[in-house]
Amino acid sequence: MIAVPTILTSCDRITPVVDPNACALSPSEMAGPFPIKTPADWVRGNIIGDRVGIPLMITIKVEDVNNNCSPLAGVLVDIWHCDAKGNYSEYSNQIEGDFTSQHFLRGRQTTDTSGNASFISIYPGWYPGRAPHLHLEVISSSGQSLLTTQTAFPEAVSNTVYATSGYNGNFDTSNSADGAFGDSLNKNIATLVTGNTTDGFTLNETIKVAL
Repeated sequence: MIAVPTILTSCDRITPVVDPNACALSPSEMAGPFPIKTPADWVRGNIIGDRVGIPLMITIKVEDVNNNCSPLAGVLVDIWHCDAKGNYSEYSNQIEGDFTSQHFLRGRQTTDTSGNASFISIYPGWYPGRAPHLHLEVISSSGQSLLTTQTAFPEAVSNTVYATSGYNGNFDTSNSADGAFGDSLNKNIATLVTGNTTDGFTLNETIKVAL
């Protein structure tokens, strides 16, 4: 017997599954207790200053949800995070003292035609009650804040980094236990973190904003 091929009707055709979150805004998070005080003074790609730690290259890609998540060129990306011991610059009363006159691990870059802004930094440490993280703010060319958010790190990578000298050992708060990430961890976690403790790591994250 010759098999008769099945003919799909319009009702039978398979409809591709579209992820409704594929072009959704990145979660908005608090700026935190140590926001940048003078970002305009620190337009720089290398934000290490005098800090010591495992090298980290950070690339932030900004996309516009109002334009089908196309790359957003010409916007400002401010970034800040703590040092290997959990201290922020520009503030006092922290783990190791007064850093009000220092400006390490803070900087601003403008996105290129591909929507990317890159920073040379170190892998951040941690402080009690928070999972390892970095802070980001995206600002339009006219000065309007488009989004303030935070990015979490894969815990396996953090465990590897914190086993090296210069860091405070393993973190005391997991990503899932961190209140800042409790309702949106799958969107806060860094898209891609690769590397090793000898050569350093790279972090790639896509931030989606509405221009």
